[in-house]
Amino acid sequence: DLTATEMLDAFTRGELSPVEATEATLKRIETADNAVNAFCLVDADRAMTQARASEQRWKAGTPQGKLDGVPTSIKDIFLTRDWPTLRGSRTIDPDQEWKVDAPSVARLREHNAVFVGKTTTPELAWKGVTDNTLTGVTRNPWDTSRTAGGSSGGAGAAVALGMAPLATGTDGGGSVRIPASFCGICTIKPTYGRIPHYPASPYGTLAHAGPMTTTVTETALMLDVMSEPDSRDWSALAQPSESFLTTLDAGVRGMRIAFSPDLGFARVDDEVAA
Repeated sequence: DLTATEMLDAFTRGELSPVEATEATLKRIETADNAVNAFCLVDADRAMTQARASEQRWKAGTPQGKLDGVPTSIKDIFLTRDWPTLRGSRTIDPDQEWKVDAPSVARLREHNAVFVGKTTTPELAWKGVTDNTLTGVTRNPWDTSRTAGGSSGGAGAAVALGMAPLATGTDGGGSVRIPASFCGICTIKPTYGRIPHYPASPYGTLAHAGPMTTTVTETALMLDVMSEPDSRDWSALAQPSESFLTTLDAGVRGMRIAFSPDLGFARVDDEVAA
């Protein structure tokens, strides 16, 4: 139930090890995921291998990266080395070599996040609920008769239930924002190009990668990592000159937002308007 920054602080003080954190996360997946079906792949052996390596670095006082030892899940849209990326579809052959990490996955791996598994998505991440004929229905952690949203529904449910505090998602028309709203977690759809993306999405510039976490602080921390450059995305923006963490306490005075209750034409359901 710890946030990523709480885990890292505990690792620093020697009060918790990445092995203990990963064991707790895997146990939570084992006990909680049957109710929601957030994971389409769990790799306990590989996660524990990464966690033990992280533990040794922390014991030696030489942690490497901003997320060393933090359990993390990957949406099954992102290419991930040694794991199949099926995108919730029966059209993709799992029995092939999987040698490539997508940019977000590569950056998380470089910062030594511990990968516990891959989370569910509707087929090809095309809709705002998470179900498909390959992995079934993903349910809301607060009420399993309802949806976790989509298309990053597995990621939303996983974070909400403490099945790893960090998760990757993608968003074209709400696919990190909808499940974050439905599951009660934190996310952001960054500016296009802020997080490098490869291979290019069939949804073009609509589709962005995004962090899904428990708090704004964790979202900023994960965005720092995922925003690092990758030459495979020609449209990626230059890496920010400062951490997203530096301005979290700066407030919003002087900023403006625009809001339209109906976009000038739409009839909004009364419950939604309320």
